[in-house]
Amino acid sequence: MIRHARPSLLLYDWDNTLVDGWAGISGALNAAFTAFGKPLWTIQDTKNRVRVALKESFPVMFGDDWEKARDIFYAAFREDHLSHVQPMAGVADMLEAGRPWTQGVVSNKAGRYLRAEVTHLGWDHHFDTVIGAGDAKADKPSPDPILLALERLGRQADRSIWYLGDTASDMIAARAAGVTAVLVGDASHDGGVENATPDIHFLSAYQLAEQLRLLA
Repeated sequence: MIRHARPSLLLYDWDNTLVDGWAGISGALNAAFTAFGKPLWTIQDTKNRVRVALKESFPVMFGDDWEKARDIFYAAFREDHLSHVQPMAGVADMLEAGRPWTQGVVSNKAGRYLRAEVTHLGWDHHFDTVIGAGDAKADKPSPDPILLALERLGRQADRSIWYLGDTASDMIAARAAGVTAVLVGDASHDGGVENATPDIHFLSAYQLAEQLRLLA
């Protein structure tokens, strides 16, 4: 394994990086699709298609009815998202390996639901900041949420800071913020590793945990 330069701070994406919450997201989307007579999505469809925050994607999918669709989505999501959210394989160990560093979350999941999931999993002690959709002026792939997290941590952006995610959008946001773009996983749901063009790539949370222990 290549030994990388030691990071100074670790910021993580949430869905499909730290947790698998796609069943809850897919179910809530299908509630909105059903209300408007649209074709339903499988969980794999949701993984493949969800890239940006709801306030950007719903006007495209639902047109002038997007706010009504949003309300249906959130009503369904609020009802059962906590029952679906599960840690991705190896992530609990990875977060423990990351404890020598300040750690935080920057996600496009709405902040209130994101923070509820962090608490539900008992992970509050891991993170010094948790930024969700709507917390910054714009959501990923804008760099604004990453820069807001750094502001709250009293840090300036630099390449020693790692932003870890699972999609090309995450890598774009990281580079735009001036931090190191780190891909976790194979990005098979988003065109693969070559499409993501990360600065650093780890095949899994297990491999990342091993690297963090070496660097600690």
